[in-house]
Amino acid sequence: MRRGRGYRHEVDEERHHLTTPAPEPPVVCGHCGTPAPGQDPPPTWLYAKEDGASQYFCEDCSRMHIRAIESRLDSVWW
Repeated sequence: MRRGRGYRHEVDEERHHLTTPAPEPPVVCGHCGTPAPGQDPPPTWLYAKEDGASQYFCEDCSRMHIRAIESRLDSVWW
C-alpha cells in the first residue's frame, strides 16, 4: 500500500481561506482633489499616466489646463 505525501490536505485547506480583495479607493481629481460622483470617473474626466502613476483630472481642471495637457507637460508644471 502506497502512503500519501501528506501535503495535499494542507494545500486544499489554504485555498478555502482566501481573503477578498480590498475595495479600490475612490477616484479623485489629481489637481484639485474633487471626488468623482460615482465609483468610476465620468467620461468627461481626463486620464493621465505620469512617471508610472495613474491620475484622473476633473472636467474643470482639464479645461483650465488644456494647453499644458496638449503640450504634454507634467501636471507639476501647471
